[in-house]
Amino acid sequence: MLSLCTIARNEEASLPDCLASVRDVVDEMVVLDTGSTDRTPEIARTFGATVHYFPWGDDFAAARNEALSYVSGDWVLVMDADEILSPDIIPLLQQAIEDPSYLLINLVRQEVGAAQSPYSLVSRLFRRHRDIRFEHPYHAMVDDSVGEIMQRETHWRVGCLTPVAILHSGYQPSAIASREKLQTAQRIMEKYLTQHPGDAYTASKLGPLYVEQGEISRGIQLMEFALSLGKPELPVCYELHYHLGIAWNRAGKISKAKQHYQQAIAIDVLPILKLGAAINLGNLLLQTGDVSGAIASYQSVLLLDPNLAAAHYNLGLALREKGRIPEAIGAYRRAIELQPDYPEAYQNLGVALLKGGNIFDAKDAFRQAIFLYRRRQSPAAAQLQQKLTEMGFNIIDN
Repeated sequence: MLSLCTIARNEEASLPDCLASVRDVVDEMVVLDTGSTDRTPEIARTFGATVHYFPWGDDFAAARNEALSYVSGDWVLVMDADEILSPDIIPLLQQAIEDPSYLLINLVRQEVGAAQSPYSLVSRLFRRHRDIRFEHPYHAMVDDSVGEIMQRETHWRVGCLTPVAILHSGYQPSAIASREKLQTAQRIMEKYLTQHPGDAYTASKLGPLYVEQGEISRGIQLMEFALSLGKPELPVCYELHYHLGIAWNRAGKISKAKQHYQQAIAIDVLPILKLGAAINLGNLLLQTGDVSGAIASYQSVLLLDPNLAAAHYNLGLALREKGRIPEAIGAYRRAIELQPDYPEAYQNLGVALLKGGNIFDAKDAFRQAIFLYRRRQSPAAAQLQQKLTEMGFNIIDN
């Protein structure tokens, strides 16, 4: 028996898709409401879920553990309301939970719309065991308790399903966390680190948050301190090096950024998890004039994920820099095919088409770029329009 376990608050917009994606897979749905003022509980019940209530106390682990207490299945699938289960993973998932040796099965989650780290590994499918519990009040996970169990009960093992299992929409532009939410996350993690100063996992989450909010030096200091304490678990080590690459790049220290990206790529974790570091390394190589190195980096990404629009777009930039215009045009078109609302790809497609002498198609590409920039309410629309006017092109928006 497989049970869905989720916590939710004011998720009436996203919860239906989440529950619909698992309705025919799980035998039980448990939804813990942490203070909704909308129709979240009613929607959960229409899908056959049992709804329980728990007051929010700035602690995701406490809420998830409370939700676990209501589960009755042999296996537990934990999902958030802004996630859906990929239908392609269902046969593999059902087969995996029939294996009597597994205690935990890690799942690959795709971060839809994320500017960084398109994939992550999440410990969301596990056997119901009295000692499995979530820890860490923010970015809660069960890994620590699973490790403790496996030290005592050595017959268990941990598995991993490598195809994408969960699609997470929380990084879509319309769903980016508000400033208030970021401050809440910062407060929760800072409090936890005060109590657990050597916790590299929390440092790997809080450090990037500092960097995202402009406190670059503070983020670097925290992440380097976490690395100095000793070798963290490999996924945490990857995250620290990867985000240090981002931080040093923002600080203008390109050589240090490259070094951390290279160290991240060298770490023995699931290759698909390292695509963000490989793309960013390619960007730095392109920026510093190593165009061939950049092309190789982007091509290595596309070998692992041929459908990553950003990699095709960046490859197009590098190919154009090399003067390989027809190939660059093909890369931009592929990026647009995969992500039709990609104004940067349309704009650079227009540039490449101009270089190739195809003025009419270039105008169409520029027109679409301006339209998409305007829909995004980006100042790039007016800037592109002005630049084209100065070049003598009269581009009329759609």
